[in-house]
Amino acid sequence: MIRVVVVDDHEIVRKGIIAYLRTDDALEVIGEAASGNEGARIVLEEKPDVVLMDLIMENGTGIEATQQIMDELPDCKIIILTSYYDDEQVFPAIEAGAFSYILKTSSAEEITKAIKKAAKGETVIESKVASKMMTTFRSAAKKPHEDLTDRELEVLLCIGNGMTNQEISEKLYIGTKTVKTHVSNILGKLAVNDRTQAAVYVHRNKLIR
Repeated sequence: MIRVVVVDDHEIVRKGIIAYLRTDDALEVIGEAASGNEGARIVLEEKPDVVLMDLIMENGTGIEATQQIMDELPDCKIIILTSYYDDEQVFPAIEAGAFSYILKTSSAEEITKAIKKAAKGETVIESKVASKMMTTFRSAAKKPHEDLTDRELEVLLCIGNGMTNQEISEKLYIGTKTVKTHVSNILGKLAVNDRTQAAVYVHRNKLIR
């Protein structure tokens, strides 16, 4: 039997979920709560295998409850079940230790499957949430120089080769004032203080072969 606690401040939603879960012989609902604080207390007392946790609640949010539970019961699998999938909810919940993240638009059968998978150590992430996470991870992995324009990149490579503004001007057939503008933009985008650091950036990232 998979022991489950359901935490949701909407009584109709909570009771409906519990009623459905109790139709499955593999699941045993051992507790319920209408707030994050109450949910954390019950979970720490009962030590369930899986917790269905709402996010936005009074008297303790789902994120706060998740953090508290994970500090005491790191092996407990917490499934966030919510209507929200914006950055302000998703990433704090994951960082707090949530194991899975599904939306309330999921069917009762999908929720049941998520619980059983969690008990086996298999994570379930709602597709909209997964897409958001991938976008964020890609942005985090992006190198600063990838935000440079083609011309700025040309100027950066010249800096990496130790060229002066005048030399860059002559090589690229642009005015020295334009070069200075590009250099200023480059330093800002790379978050470096001067040309020397920009040159170091070029070689550290192997932009010049």
